[in-house]
Amino acid sequence: MRVGDRISVTCQDLDDDGAGVGEANGRTVHVAGALPGERAAAVVEHLSRQSPAAWARLEAIEAPSPARRAPACRAFGDCGGCLLQHLDYPAQLAWKRDRVARALGAHPTLEGVRVESCVASPRPLGYRNKSKLVAARAHAGGRLVLGAYAPRSHQVVDLAGCRIAEPPLDETAAALRAILDEAGVRPYDEAALTGDLRHVVLRANHAGQVLAVFIVARPLPDGEALARRLRQARPEVLGVVEHENRTRGNVLFAEMGGAGERILDGAGVLEDQIDAGGRTVRVTLSPGAFFQANRAVAGLAYAAIARAAALAPGDRVVDAYCGVGGIALALAPDAAEVVGIESHAGAIADAAAAAARAGIGNARFVAGDAAAALAAQGRADVVVLNPPRKGCAPAVIAEVARLAPRVVAYLSCDPDTLARDLALLAARGYRSETVTPFDMLPHTPHVEALAVVRRAGA
Repeated sequence: MRVGDRISVTCQDLDDDGAGVGEANGRTVHVAGALPGERAAAVVEHLSRQSPAAWARLEAIEAPSPARRAPACRAFGDCGGCLLQHLDYPAQLAWKRDRVARALGAHPTLEGVRVESCVASPRPLGYRNKSKLVAARAHAGGRLVLGAYAPRSHQVVDLAGCRIAEPPLDETAAALRAILDEAGVRPYDEAALTGDLRHVVLRANHAGQVLAVFIVARPLPDGEALARRLRQARPEVLGVVEHENRTRGNVLFAEMGGAGERILDGAGVLEDQIDAGGRTVRVTLSPGAFFQANRAVAGLAYAAIARAAALAPGDRVVDAYCGVGGIALALAPDAAEVVGIESHAGAIADAAAAAARAGIGNARFVAGDAAAALAAQGRADVVVLNPPRKGCAPAVIAEVARLAPRVVAYLSCDPDTLARDLALLAARGYRSETVTPFDMLPHTPHVEALAVVRRAGA
């Protein structure tokens, strides 16, 4: 097989990035856009030097899968966000469940762990409460667009009409695009280091209100006037914030020292709420705060964590990687004390503010490294882990085991690091009972999963 060869491949599965996978000429071939059960005509674009693997560009579907569907978004195929829109939704859920099961199956100590069916999103479309948009010109001298990078490139795809975002976000983006273009705002050019506007982040809450964040290389000329125009055009926009990011590269929010932040008009934070099994959890969201993108599925996961914890009035809960405190605040009414740990100081401030607004006095929040903050805790009856994609550091697992909670609820955004960490917990006397996948981001390869882990003999 050589680069440029035209091949025919029958796909048996999807890879972790959502591309079809099959065998051809003794190689495992990955074809983006092809589905399991389909025979695809493709052109080889890359051959691995380390393994018998190849990547090919889809030219035609010679035999389609009965699970193939027409994509909802006109940008499908160009935008790299929702790579599975062409796959029937029940088939997506089945694949995600199998994806988690395969990851656990790579660890012999996890044999027998029950993987439940993937919990569906109540809304497979229009669910995403946050839009991250790149500012660019459609072409030299062309109109301004707000979009996303195409896969493996820095070409910006216009996301006007995005079907994944909650409706207020696309409507706000359309109004803002026209205002910025009319004002002659210059998109940032990362190669030439010219221009001002890098990204726009829009966040919507349960009531359809929006917080807009302009991420800029330098303050926008007449930024306050632009913010006022946006709020006049779209009254649901509660506030506009300017975040100055002077660093190079594509990091969205700069660390302090490379950034400055100011309110251009209106509010600087957004209040949101989640229904967690009939309990309303209210959170405060500052511009750079992490919060689950699918509010409804987050509520289902929070309720499942509460059921697994089965808290008694005297119980002490430690929530590591707590973000803005959503899970900690959901558990606080049933516990004696809840301690939230998070490295992002802004998120800790958001969590403390939300607790104060809700009158929750038994929750406190600590900013710092997860392992170090866990080491400062004397005991825990329940530990919640919700780490980033890289999972928990070994020192975190060691501290969790030292605290000896009767149950650990581990909410993961990466099946492979989840399986790795569950195996480490198993070596320390913790038995994984069930793992339940949640479809936090429909039409993407992403899968969230909740593992319920109990101490032997507890």
